Amino acid sequence: MSTRGFAVLIPARMASSRLPDKPLADIAGLPMVVRVAERAAASGAQRTVVAADDARILDACRQHGVEAILTRTDHASGSDRLAEACTLLGLDGDDVVVNVQGDEPLIDPALIGAVAQLLHTHPHASMGTAAHPLAAVDELANPNVVKVVCDAGGMAQYFSRAPIPFARDHAGQPWWRSSDAKHPALAGFAPLRHIGIYSYRAGFLRRFPELPQAPTEVIEALEQLRALWHGHRIAVHVSATAPGPGVDTPEDLARVRALCT
Repeated sequence: MSTRGFAVLIPARMASSRLPDKPLADIAGLPMVVRVAERAAASGAQRTVVAADDARILDACRQHGVEAILTRTDHASGSDRLAEACTLLGLDGDDVVVNVQGDEPLIDPALIGAVAQLLHTHPHASMGTAAHPLAAVDELANPNVVKVVCDAGGMAQYFSRAPIPFARDHAGQPWWRSSDAKHPALAGFAPLRHIGIYSYRAGFLRRFPELPQAPTEVIEALEQLRALWHGHRIAVHVSATAPGPGVDTPEDLARVRALCT
């Protein structure tokens, strides 16, 4: 792999409480995981590999010319699965790997490429990720909307499900319920919503599962806080727009199918 190149790894597992057999869900004639792989391949990646936990996913990928490998079924998270994949694929420690979730069939290939390039332009960073400006201030209070605050150099300072930054002078006021994205409580500051895509150096990704969990990670249920807790830097690409919808539920699947027809 060249010094500017990168690989995309797509973790895919069959077990999903809200949408069984999700990776194989049909979207306009193709399994969802294949659609994700096609988007990833269009990003400029030198290699796109699905890291699966079930032979049926491997079969579906191979039928459509997508490289796939079988990983263990007992991984606690997608990053654990990708750490095993890095070892199985024999990736060099400095190789850049982008984790694209297997339930993002509408992900923009340009976003994948931008997150990969973060690690080429920020050699001191162990990880890269993405964010976009919140559409409305009321999203700050939504715990399902993960927020990130960055420093002047575009590095993540903290991720949270809580409103960050919090407008001290408006404490006790329902300013965060406003639908106005430019509420005066924020004094022109643009809050950022985190996008769940990550780039890693393969060597760091292999070590990441061995790092002790951070107290903040446990409280917030946000795995990326483990990296910050242990002193690793995370570079953030700020996209002008929100990504396409992902698929977690049957309703999500119906919405994406309608967009792909």
